[in-house]
Order: sequence, then C-alpha cells, then structure tokens
Amino acid sequence: MFYWIFKWSLFLPVVRLVWRPRVTGLENIPESGPAVVVCNHTSAVETFIVPAVISRRLTFPAKAELFAEGGGPFTRLVAWFLTVVGQVPMDRSGGRASAGSMDSVLQVLRNGELLAIFPEGTRSPDGRLYKGKTGVARLVLRARVPIIPIGIRDTRLQRTKRLRIPYYRRAKISIGKPIDFDRYASVAADRTVLRHVTDEIMAAVQQQSGQEYVDAYGASVKAALADGRQLPSAVVVARPGLGRPVPPVPSDPIAGTPLASAEPASDTTATVEDVTA
Repeated sequence: MFYWIFKWSLFLPVVRLVWRPRVTGLENIPESGPAVVVCNHTSAVETFIVPAVISRRLTFPAKAELFAEGGGPFTRLVAWFLTVVGQVPMDRSGGRASAGSMDSVLQVLRNGELLAIFPEGTRSPDGRLYKGKTGVARLVLRARVPIIPIGIRDTRLQRTKRLRIPYYRRAKISIGKPIDFDRYASVAADRTVLRHVTDEIMAAVQQQSGQEYVDAYGASVKAALADGRQLPSAVVVARPGLGRPVPPVPSDPIAGTPLASAEPASDTTATVEDVTA
C-alpha cells in the first residue's frame, strides 16, 4: 500500500515536474509475469524515476545495512521507508544470511513481479556505461526469466555556464523488448557463460542509452580516480563483450532449475555482492 501512496502522491508528481521524462517503449513492459529490469546508472535519482514512469511495481535489492534499526534519525527513516515500500534487503556477509536474502530476491520473481537491478553495481563516475557484474546473469539464469533493458539519459544535475545555476534537462527513458537467455540455463554456473550473458545484457542497455562503453568496472575506475590514476584509453570499446568468445549453446538448453523451485546457490555470497555492490 505504501509503495503506491508514495508513488502517486510524491514521486510521480516530483519526477514529472523536475525531470519531465520522455518515455519510449512502454509497450515492452509485459502486463504480467516476472522479469528483471536492468538499467544504466548515472544518477541516484534514477531509483525514483524508473518506478515512477512504469505502471507496474518495481522491487530493488538494497544493502542490508540500509535496513539497520539503529543509528541516527536519518538512518532510521531510510530503514523505515525501504521497509514500508517493500524493497528487499540483501545480506552480503556470506553463509546462511546471504543465502536467505538471495532467496527473498528470487521470491519476488516467483510472485510474478518485476525486479530492478543496476548491473554496473555503482553509479557511473562520468556518464559512460561501465562493465556489468555477473550477479545479474546468475540471477536471470537461475530464475529463468527475461530481462527488460532500459536506457536512461539526462538525469544528472547540470549548471548554467555563467551563473552556475543548477537545473535538470528533460530525462529520456528508452525501454527495449524483453530478452531471455533460457538457452544457457543448464550451464548457469559456467564463468564464461555468465560473462557472456552479462555482456549481452549490457549491450542491450547500451543500445537503449546510446552511451560510450568502458570495459572496466565502475568501482575500479572510481578507486583509480581517487588515487589520482587514469585508466588507459584502450578500455573504451564499441560494445560490451567485443572480442570475447561466444560460448556454445548447450545441446539441452531448456534444462535447469525452474523458477518455482529455485533454491539459493552454493556461491550465494558472490551472487549477492555482484547484485548489490
């Protein structure tokens, strides 16, 4: 209930007033059934803009630390908000706690709902598209649900040249058609397959966003910039996965764990970190 109250009374009016989003491809969002919505991530406000413009409910996995009951008033407010709007906590400590939190994420898909993920794992440091983490591929192959690629542009704060007055351009959101990777479900633990599926997911996002692609993790680039180091220009390539081998499709592509009975993977810790880092 609170999800829809906040959406219709607060976030949607603010998004329409401040960012005035122009949305294309809304017809590509299925009216029902589970899917993983994947987006590029250039600004923190996209967490609110994307749910505002999509009619169906979106659930985001969030770090378990954000749900902590202790801390100051702001920390408690954030924890309360995430809880009442139904977002899913992800425990990254490993072991049973991580396995249980991943199962709660899978439950969103079992319920026939939409799960939203930013595969880059962090906001882009400069507006370009960065390498996706394989957690999204692990999740999609285990759950055997399609992905819906979304490209978002012009959500970053701008300033006028002379007076440096802050403003936002009109946001553009492009939604692509659903894509499934069931053909690789039976080899969901293969590292080459996970990398390939992740690259294909990021390529679909790039097609919608039109961003330049950097074949490096955004978190690594941020760390390098913080240390005063620059990455070589060679990491800029035309599209994700360029030059990497395409794994063969298994002879039994429909084999694998069905969504209704999916259990937490034995390597859940890596999965959780990939999804929420």
